[in-house]
Amino acid sequence: MATRTLETDVLVVGAGPVGLMLAGELRLGGAATVVLERRDAPTTESRASTLHARTMELLDSRGLLDALGTPPDEPRGHFGGVPLDLTLPSPWPGQWKVPQTRTEELLQDWALGLGADLRRGYALRAVRVGAETGAGDEGAAGGERTAGDGSAGGVEVVAAGPGGRALRVRARFVVGCDGEDSTLRRLTGAGFPGRDAGRELLRADVAGIDVPDRRFQRLEKGLAIAARRGDGVTRVMVHEFGAEPRGGEPDFGEVAQVWKRVTGEDISSGDPLWVNSFGDADRQLDAYRRGSVLFAGDAAHQQMPIGGQALNLGLQDAVNLGWKLAAEVRGRAPAGLLDTYHAERHAVGRRVLANIRAQALLLLGGPEVEPVRALLGELIAERPQVRAHLAGMISGLDIRYGTDAEDRLLGARLPYVRLRGPDGPSDTADLLRTGGRGLLLDLAGDARLRTAVRPWADRIVTVTARPAPDSALGAARAVLVRPDGYVAWTGTEGAPGGPEIALKNWFGISDRN
Repeated sequence: MATRTLETDVLVVGAGPVGLMLAGELRLGGAATVVLERRDAPTTESRASTLHARTMELLDSRGLLDALGTPPDEPRGHFGGVPLDLTLPSPWPGQWKVPQTRTEELLQDWALGLGADLRRGYALRAVRVGAETGAGDEGAAGGERTAGDGSAGGVEVVAAGPGGRALRVRARFVVGCDGEDSTLRRLTGAGFPGRDAGRELLRADVAGIDVPDRRFQRLEKGLAIAARRGDGVTRVMVHEFGAEPRGGEPDFGEVAQVWKRVTGEDISSGDPLWVNSFGDADRQLDAYRRGSVLFAGDAAHQQMPIGGQALNLGLQDAVNLGWKLAAEVRGRAPAGLLDTYHAERHAVGRRVLANIRAQALLLLGGPEVEPVRALLGELIAERPQVRAHLAGMISGLDIRYGTDAEDRLLGARLPYVRLRGPDGPSDTADLLRTGGRGLLLDLAGDARLRTAVRPWADRIVTVTARPAPDSALGAARAVLVRPDGYVAWTGTEGAPGGPEIALKNWFGISDRN
């Protein structure tokens, strides 16, 4: 049977939320994109159901939230099971409950609508790095060919598809978004240093049981969590203090036995819809980019999914990478832009993994951790700065990339601020819906500034508006924002120079320069 050959700019491996988010971002930037997924159909398991404020802001900037309707919002989260108010200044404070099945459906519709080519039922079998890229018999998937055709340094992947038919994909870049057991990572020999799980939580969605709802209830023999959904199904999670990971996925009988030992309740007569476990393994790639091979989401970092941080971390990886990789394949990226993906997101991942390790100790530790839990609870309740620090870390709102500058806007996300422009009231959330382009926010009506940015008009949306007094924009007279919503430059009264250097550093040399 002949092997089909397909040519594209970027091959994304994995059609979970991270891979689909990345595919949409790449198409916004004009990169031809193919997504290969080994599953024949979307998952029916809703593993992750929490979207934090920063992720909601990013989805809003891509115009995706209207399709979600109004998901349940819960301002109260936790740090290692210790209650924590997550409310911070944002149009989407707190945490939003969206089943992973719905998140995947939303992102798939978006990515396909933008022209991504999704092929299900394809499992990776071989990867060759350094392959020549040339025209395949199906042409360029998802868009026209771009600068750099025929150059060395690409990737060739062979996958087994439906009916055993092989597919060869030649791409300039490949990105592994295929989870913590990443096949791409294994085939390319990328090391995944860290430690294996020493503790685990057993988890099951069960119909036909009636147990009290529990939010991190610590009992004599272990930890029990139960939440009954509107459809009558109860999600139970349980950890027996001192128990080591069993190895392999549990069956429902094991979950019911541990639940009974910890709570004294018998759930064995229930109907299990889904059973799994997750441990406190902790691993992170040394490098998120190795030439033409990149990784995002759980393929780049493995962590216990405490408080929904794993999904949100991966989605934010995708948004950071997408516009940079699209600029690279279209020949618009300044030197070193793509390397900032690793520099920025590896540091964020390292910090998130550290806070998850701390939370795992607090959550799964036995009686020995009770004094620490009590002290942390006091600090959260009595020290607002402690609460805000932890909430900013978990929500992703406190991320600040690559600078120690005194200007606290620089490198941080553009804060939510109400504005008034020529067309009336608006806010920064409205202005960030740029279709994947950057934003120059002119706060002083500076005609020279608008002239300076004109050569980048195809990559930057320019808006003139004035903020309310004492806004979070401080003394800034202008703000340049990257496509992922982070501030690349600010202009203040009397400050020398304009935005040209930042424009070249982040958006490349314009054809009009």
